[in-house]
Amino acid sequence: MSSTVSLSRKQLDLHAGDRIAFEVINGKVILRKLRSFDLEYHQSLSKTLSEWDSKEDDEAYEDL
Repeated sequence: MSSTVSLSRKQLDLHAGDRIAFEVINGKVILRKLRSFDLEYHQSLSKTLSEWDSKEDDEAYEDL
């Protein structure tokens, strides 16, 4: 699909190759710029969440 809306491009700082998302809520179309996902950063965060990495937690939440 292709659409050109100059004001939206300026407001969202969109450039060629940027990813966008459309969402329809109550009959209105919401357009937003997708930010890149830094996988390495998010994977490194899991190392800091050790307070939930216990045998007791595994047993308590194993059925989720």
